[in-house]
Amino acid sequence: MSLLFDESLKSIDYIFKFVGIYLDRTILNTAEHIIKFRSLYVINFLWLNTDVIAEILWIIQGARHGKSLIELTYIAPCTTFCILANIKALSLLLNDDKVKQLFKQLRDMENNINIGDEIVKKKIVAEEKKFLRAVIKALSVVNALTLILFSLSPVLFMGLEYKKSGQIELVLPFLIVYPFNPYDIKYWPFVYMHQIWSANLVVTQFAGTDCLFYTCCTSICTQFRLLHHDIETIIPERNFGENEFLEKFKKLATRHEGIMQSVIQLESIYTKSTLFNFVSSSFLICLTGFNVTAIGDIGFMLSFLSFLLTSLMQIYLLCFYGDMVMTSSMEVSNAMYNSKWYTVSARAAKHLYVGQMRAQKPSKLTAFGYADVNLNAFRKILSTACSYFALLQTMESPTQA
Repeated sequence: MSLLFDESLKSIDYIFKFVGIYLDRTILNTAEHIIKFRSLYVINFLWLNTDVIAEILWIIQGARHGKSLIELTYIAPCTTFCILANIKALSLLLNDDKVKQLFKQLRDMENNINIGDEIVKKKIVAEEKKFLRAVIKALSVVNALTLILFSLSPVLFMGLEYKKSGQIELVLPFLIVYPFNPYDIKYWPFVYMHQIWSANLVVTQFAGTDCLFYTCCTSICTQFRLLHHDIETIIPERNFGENEFLEKFKKLATRHEGIMQSVIQLESIYTKSTLFNFVSSSFLICLTGFNVTAIGDIGFMLSFLSFLLTSLMQIYLLCFYGDMVMTSSMEVSNAMYNSKWYTVSARAAKHLYVGQMRAQKPSKLTAFGYADVNLNAFRKILSTACSYFALLQTMESPTQA
């Protein structure tokens, strides 16, 4: 019976179905299956990316016609966020076979462990479940807040303008080029709903891919912690039998190898999208922070404030879980040392020593090999974002003067 993975996967499966991604289902390369299981994703993909292309066109036209820095930076983070959401979702679809293989590995590892009545093991699983649930709930609240604020800020702005001047000035959440006048009352409601649905797709793709990453990392870390406990207690207080020890150690070494393979598999699925995530996060944090300080309207300022919180939380959790995988993998080496190796025969101690040396090399996730996914990477991203922010402030100061 699965300890953690299946239960957590069920809690986020609806997010993927919402955008048309069926991760845990075998999809054959037939017309029937493609229409049934891929048509919704294709529709949503085209829906979203018509807005993305139009946003890029607006930025190009704005730069050509001398739009202000504030206007250009208003739409740039939104466009970057959309592109990143696309890349994250596509990375799962293009690695569909690897995703299913990873799911099988995680399920097999969990089903092969006998928790029994061991209080320590039950506590480890319960702690990991509780923390993962808390993270997913917090992420859901922040994402929902961002979506609501971006959706309602134009309505709030129009209400305030009507109160001041007695006239209704139609406003849209995002600045996008259209082949017609989107502020014409005949088109405005449809354009408004189109943009809101696009924003919803972006938030949903982000939430789904990130929550799946957190779920896989949590399952892997749980396996490392359970392995850590079993290694520490492999040598009994009395009645030590060398043959029995070697048999147990061989099984634990096989488990350790399986967990490391699951890290490699997770790395192969997310590594390219993580690289783009790292590169774009500095710009996202910088631009959204600049918009919070530069935009005078309270509604739009709150929207970008929630956007800033979302960007910070997203990249922090990505680095946090990567760091957690790396740290928990290195704890296996400490477990070897704490296993009372000094009370056993030289042959048994040699096996533990070799295992300890191998475990000192951490299992880690990377951004396509260019950077490790850990909290040090998060600090570097923040530092880069602060440098860009200072540069933008310097560029804007002469304009205001």
